[in-house]
Amino acid sequence: MEVIEHRVEIKKCDACGAVTTAEFPEDITHKVQYGPRLKADAVYIKNYALLSYDRAAELFEDLFGVPLSAGTLVNIDRETGKRLEEVNERIKEAITDSPIVHFDETGMRISGKLHWLHVAGTEVLTYYQPHEKRGSIAFDDIGILPWFEGRAIHDGWRSYFNYSCEHGLCNAHHLRELTAAHEQYEQQWAKQLIEFLLEVKQKRDKSKGKRFAAKTLQGFEQRYLRILDMGIEANPPPAETPGKKKRGRKKKSKVRNLLERLQQHQEAVLAFMYDFSVPFANNLGERDIRMMKVQQKISGTFRSFEGALTFCKIRSYISTSKKKGLNVISCLQDIFAGKHLLPQIC
Repeated sequence: MEVIEHRVEIKKCDACGAVTTAEFPEDITHKVQYGPRLKADAVYIKNYALLSYDRAAELFEDLFGVPLSAGTLVNIDRETGKRLEEVNERIKEAITDSPIVHFDETGMRISGKLHWLHVAGTEVLTYYQPHEKRGSIAFDDIGILPWFEGRAIHDGWRSYFNYSCEHGLCNAHHLRELTAAHEQYEQQWAKQLIEFLLEVKQKRDKSKGKRFAAKTLQGFEQRYLRILDMGIEANPPPAETPGKKKRGRKKKSKVRNLLERLQQHQEAVLAFMYDFSVPFANNLGERDIRMMKVQQKISGTFRSFEGALTFCKIRSYISTSKKKGLNVISCLQDIFAGKHLLPQIC
């Protein structure tokens, strides 16, 4: 550890007697305080390495001989979250203006209750936000999808289709569902659709960016519809039962539901075929959200919504820094050194 002492000089003018006092650096606000490097290390250890506050405090004591309390680490995180508010808003704005954005969500526990972590990301930007809800109420409050005019890549959760943007569905999800339909329910059409999707993807990958001809696309579309027709014929809707009718929709099999989704959202399923900038799967969204599952296993529930929100602000900044190829520790030090963060991040 390094201790830096700052001194300022006070000078008196011999001619007029005016007294002038030099100024301390902008980030020096107390007589004794922790510096940017220690704070950056604390934020990194807690929010990137995902140690709990107690374990992080032990690490500082054992490695550096600095007796930081868990409460001090909490305060450092709070300070970091406040300093990152403008940066996070700029990240959100940049994502909203992007042509293709990956969306995903996963459960997280706050004060012992189920909440949802939402993520919106691109190849160079990540924005996280916690919310009590999973669907449209959360999407509206977060404020990206209501204004988004690009293409949203997601896993097909029905609330996404409430928004007028273009959509692209995760075909990795479809492949898993189709594999289950084939192996568990002996659905031959499912095997054919797996082969079809992988074949189109392979041909796209080998095309060197040259789009498919209109005739080729027409052939793919007809083949896709023939496979679905085969599946629908093998899985008719539930038959009418005699007697008193029950309220609500009739329960359909998993296979029938899958078929109807693939039929209803054909353009979103095959978006990767029409536009080569559209990814085949939502791998980026799933990668961005994976760290929360690790955090929950290590640290468990967040004690407060404020703590979860602070964590999300910090992780948005860290993830965006990494995607841009920047050094995370240096970017964290910049937060506390009074350097302007927006140009390099947004």
